[in-house]
Amino acid sequence: MSLRLDNCPVLVLNADFRPLSYFPLSLWSWQDAIKAVFMERVSIVSEYNNHKVHSTSFEMKLPSVIALKEYVLPRRKPIFTRFNVFLRDRWQCQYCGEVFKTNELTFDHVIPKSKGGDTSWENIVAACGRCNTKKSDFLSSECNMHPLRIPTTPTIYQLRENGRAFPPNFLHESWDDYLYWDSELDN
Repeated sequence: MSLRLDNCPVLVLNADFRPLSYFPLSLWSWQDAIKAVFMERVSIVSEYNNHKVHSTSFEMKLPSVIALKEYVLPRRKPIFTRFNVFLRDRWQCQYCGEVFKTNELTFDHVIPKSKGGDTSWENIVAACGRCNTKKSDFLSSECNMHPLRIPTTPTIYQLRENGRAFPPNFLHESWDDYLYWDSELDN
């Protein structure tokens, strides 16, 4: 199978050879990867077999995996974003339990803002449109709609583990050794 250059993302590893992030997976465009190679910010770890980039005086295989030369300290706490709420809740509506696509989800204040609830990890859950509309501006006890899990602040580790359950649409075989090497092995 031949890939077009635009369909050749490059997996970016930290200096310890772990991905900068699992979800979203740390990918760069081939152009950004080539630029980083020339600026000597990264080392090429693996290459696409049948893809080369060239100019009139230069030719090189297209990198498929690169590693930063300087270690980037990972975040200690996850950023509170809509995407990370969905990731924490595994794209599952916390009221009906169904799994949805990102664009089919919204978030719900467990304690509505009008009743003193804040916008925080501990008060926001993923919800489908139907459940969010049904719960409306009520407390869970008023409408008998309780979240499946009590919302809490996730750790970076929890988000990473959740992200592994949702791999990207494209995974090049050269990435296999770097994505799941710290997973527990089966007996």
